[in-house]
Amino acid sequence: MLYKELSYRIIGLAMEVHRELGYGFLEKVYENALVILLKENNIKIEQQKQIIIEFHKKEIGNYISDLLIEDKIIVELKVATQIKEVHKAQVANYLKATNKKLGIILNFGKEKLKFERVVM
Repeated sequence: MLYKELSYRIIGLAMEVHRELGYGFLEKVYENALVILLKENNIKIEQQKQIIIEFHKKEIGNYISDLLIEDKIIVELKVATQIKEVHKAQVANYLKATNKKLGIILNFGKEKLKFERVVM
């Protein structure tokens, strides 16, 4: 498993956020809470990381990913009834654009935190 220990730490901290806050808040609330825990655990984090999309070596657009952790893992937070294929495609595109290998989708939209790994 790619970045096994770091992945488990991220998911564990996300579970802690979910346990403390419950569900029903906006994504930004969970994102900010998770950033606090990641920093408290000395995990390097970039919040709202811009991703440049290029085509034929020209910039054609950009996206903002929620979190980039340790310059390795892109984390996208959702508040949805379920993690959908479009969410996985979004993270896969972020991975392609950044040449990163692992993305994690965290869904805070239910009574129990749900997560999925996207590997390139």
